[in-house]
Amino acid sequence: MTHPSPAADDAEWWPQARRVSSPNFDERPEHAPIDLIVIHAISLPPDEFGGQGIMQLFTNTLDPLEHAYYSEIQHLRVSAHFLVRRDGELIQFVPCARRAWHAGVSAWRGRESCNDFSIGIELEGCDQLPFEDVQYRILNRLLAQLHDRYGIDAVVGHSDIAPGRKTDPGPCFDWHRVRGIGA
Repeated sequence: MTHPSPAADDAEWWPQARRVSSPNFDERPEHAPIDLIVIHAISLPPDEFGGQGIMQLFTNTLDPLEHAYYSEIQHLRVSAHFLVRRDGELIQFVPCARRAWHAGVSAWRGRESCNDFSIGIELEGCDQLPFEDVQYRILNRLLAQLHDRYGIDAVVGHSDIAPGRKTDPGPCFDWHRVRGIGA
């Protein structure tokens, strides 16, 4: 398999996003279309916002002594393409052309392994609290740009591609506030 040139890879980093490189990615299968966006919700520690836990998880630098929950998840090797913080900050961890490790065991419309053909967007949030207005504004702007670039067919929740295993983005996520592509 050939690897994209560094210049091509740089084109897959969004200039509006702060770049924090994750080692948790690999190449997509050759000729795999990017036509799905998966919305996730994450908070680390659980139900707490604003710390460095999410970035540490996605960069394999989580300190198990910082919080008891971290010792349970420090072995995970996961990432997403983007994170939208509670204050609206947009962070990108993986170039869009590469396969981030966000979906796990998953399927959408008869296709398994959604990481192969999707872009993962994490929102800093949880199942118990509503998301912030600024998060929806940034998410909608990003979705429009991704649709223009890749011709996205669907925007779904992690719970849609891994039912029974995942609940995010959760009951407090307002799908009516997401513009653009439907499921």
